[in-house]
Amino acid sequence: MKKTLSLLLLTVLLAVFAVACGSDNSTESGTEKATTETAAAETTADPEEITVTHDLGETTVTKNPETVVVFDFGTLDTLDKLGVEVAGVPQANIPSYLSKYEESKYENAGGLKEPDFEKINEMEPDLIIISGRQADAYEELSKIGPTIFLGVDTANYMDSFKKNANTLGEIFGKEAEVEEELVKVEESIKALNETATASGKNALIILANEGKMSAYGAGSRFGILHDEFGFTPVDEKIEASTHGQSISFEYIVEKDPDYLFVVDRGAVVEGGDSSAKQVVENELVKQTKAFKDDNIIYLDANYWYLSGGGVVSVSEMVKEVEGSLE
Repeated sequence: MKKTLSLLLLTVLLAVFAVACGSDNSTESGTEKATTETAAAETTADPEEITVTHDLGETTVTKNPETVVVFDFGTLDTLDKLGVEVAGVPQANIPSYLSKYEESKYENAGGLKEPDFEKINEMEPDLIIISGRQADAYEELSKIGPTIFLGVDTANYMDSFKKNANTLGEIFGKEAEVEEELVKVEESIKALNETATASGKNALIILANEGKMSAYGAGSRFGILHDEFGFTPVDEKIEASTHGQSISFEYIVEKDPDYLFVVDRGAVVEGGDSSAKQVVENELVKQTKAFKDDNIIYLDANYWYLSGGGVVSVSEMVKEVEGSLE
């Protein structure tokens, strides 16, 4: 009898133990299931998107895009400063200070004016960034991937420059870094403007290209010299156009600027001939105040011609002009 009761008690205890274990396993499985479902939900959630309004339209862009193709060197300049990786660029005529993008780890997206649509399509980009040189290709590029235009509006340089930088900051989650860079640029421009204005000097900025010269005034491609940096234009009537106003050496002598700033296109374009100094400093121009006072300044075309509108290029443009006043 005692043996039977012992066996019965043991059976009851084992049953209770089994039920307890089953309950624990059930609770644990429920927790694990909830965690798995939450993780799955987070994984499948739609990525955050923003709508970018630009000169060519509106484009929906996924935040922190992974595969980015950049045609605008000013944008490339800014992204490089922010530590944002890109996948493809037009590898011909890359500014010397951005030469790392010529390496094979980056895809060659074609020429500045002739994008390689086939190559770009193969890359399946999450974002394509263009400016004026690629404007005609906007529709075709938009069929491949989200495309935005971030060219600088030269008639409203600083507002345009800041808007573009802030757009990049928002897309790539770099708002604080962009704000820091913009504050530094604005402070340096303010100091330069005060110095240039106080000097009372006028200036002329020209583009030298294969023996020909074009002048640029306020509101033009290089108008930042007057509009933001503070130099009085030697000629208020210069036609504001992308290619500038064609001028002669006699024109330079007639206007007789205090400062003559020269952008040498041939120094940075493929197959170009860097000969601006030999062309500009002829017997006629040597009659000007700019030459006599050693105020003919040859600007770095990497910043002024190829990549204007970047946080680095604008900073370097300020430094170059500031150095001419010392």
